[in-house]
Amino acid sequence: MDHGSLDAAPTRPSLLLRIRDAGDNQAWSQFAEIYAPLIFGFARRRGLQTHDAADLTQEVLAVVARAVRDLEYDPKRGAFRGWLFTVFHRKFLNFIAAQRRHPQGSGDTGMLNLLHEQPAPAETEEWDRSHEQRLFAWASDKVRQRVEERTWQAFCQTAVAGKPNRAVAEELGMTVAGVRLAKSRVMAQIRKLIQALEAP
Repeated sequence: MDHGSLDAAPTRPSLLLRIRDAGDNQAWSQFAEIYAPLIFGFARRRGLQTHDAADLTQEVLAVVARAVRDLEYDPKRGAFRGWLFTVFHRKFLNFIAAQRRHPQGSGDTGMLNLLHEQPAPAETEEWDRSHEQRLFAWASDKVRQRVEERTWQAFCQTAVAGKPNRAVAEELGMTVAGVRLAKSRVMAQIRKLIQALEAP
């Protein structure tokens, strides 16, 4: 895909830095909007009922709220993504253990020590894929609200559906160059939003 370029948006702290401030309700609302569906969906795919998955999601977010001030982020290592999965995995195991009437500890103690601990290998790839898909879906929704419908359709039909630029141009009444430019600009905005989430 042609990722193109975009004029620089006003600089602001990344979301992961902003949620360190417990009083930044907007940041926490955005964080929950992005990550709660990821956690909930992952729990549901592991067999939890809707109510249980929702409870588990809230527990994971609560751990993040308690621990986030002391976390050190290293985007190159994907540290937050891995740490969040480890939190999820521990909470999930605790839930299963409780269901089997063999309760374990809450898992909250020493959560910061889990930052560099490797999560379950069999699930890491699926978590990473789900994480990327969720961020892409969230950013795409935001960008779609900012651009004209024809621009969005040019992007969606070429970059997502894989249709040829020329066919899309004819369908939308655009030039081939216009379709390429629309795709490039939309993709650039999506990437920019995603990068801004976890940038230091």
